Amino acid sequence: MMKSKQQRQLFYLVPYGAWLLLFVIAPLVLLLFQSLTNANGGLTLHNYAVYFGSGTYLRMTFNSVWFAFLITLITLVISYPMAYLLNQLKQKQFWLLLVILPTWINLLLKTYAFIGLLSKTGTVNNFMSFFGIAPQQLLFSDWSFLLVAAYIEIPFMILPIFNSLAEIDPKLEQASRDLGANKWQTLRRVILPLSMPGVKAGIQAVFIPSLSLFMITRLIGGNRVITLGTAIEEHFLVTQNWQLGSTIGVILIVAMVVTMILTRDRVKKNTRK
Repeated sequence: MMKSKQQRQLFYLVPYGAWLLLFVIAPLVLLLFQSLTNANGGLTLHNYAVYFGSGTYLRMTFNSVWFAFLITLITLVISYPMAYLLNQLKQKQFWLLLVILPTWINLLLKTYAFIGLLSKTGTVNNFMSFFGIAPQQLLFSDWSFLLVAAYIEIPFMILPIFNSLAEIDPKLEQASRDLGANKWQTLRRVILPLSMPGVKAGIQAVFIPSLSLFMITRLIGGNRVITLGTAIEEHFLVTQNWQLGSTIGVILIVAMVVTMILTRDRVKKNTRK
């Protein structure tokens, strides 16, 4: 019986291990190896020296982190109250489905939809013309990039926060009220701390992808917003400098790992003396 169980576990482990090896570990190893080579295939650290010695790449790194932070902050400020409100509704699963529904639409289609909305001949400018306001250049700006990126990322912030709030026992909130706490005190001292795992998961789900955005920066930001994702695209598709593109990719992966470490749930161990 035990042997049969082990064979069954091995049966499921083999395809999972093969998937990890082929589509996760192997690409990462190839990326790292490519970053440590020159155009002739020789091993070198020159690519990393170029990256860390260039003010352009360092500014690009700062821009990536800064815009990812702003996108995460905007989505968090909007998503937490929305997730809290959804949990108070009777048909909360239905309303949550409406929030998630936009994720089923292709990212490129949503981006082009915003181009139609924000262009000089778009819906927003046409609406403002009724009030005598001349057409404005709404596209190709930092705020338009933040608007579109935050809209796209909001469902990925709402979902983990919603699930975390849904798992909180209602009796805890009721007990807080019975002990004399008002709604704000209950939210701040009971609900918010218990929902932090969902907040951290949402930060991971938004911040990490936001570090490597490149298509939105092209179409909405008009290359005014330059990020590491844009640089990787340039080196792989335009300049054909795969070595430096791989180097930036490795830096991006390291930044993602650091983000996951900083936002992970820390398990407190009870030690008896």
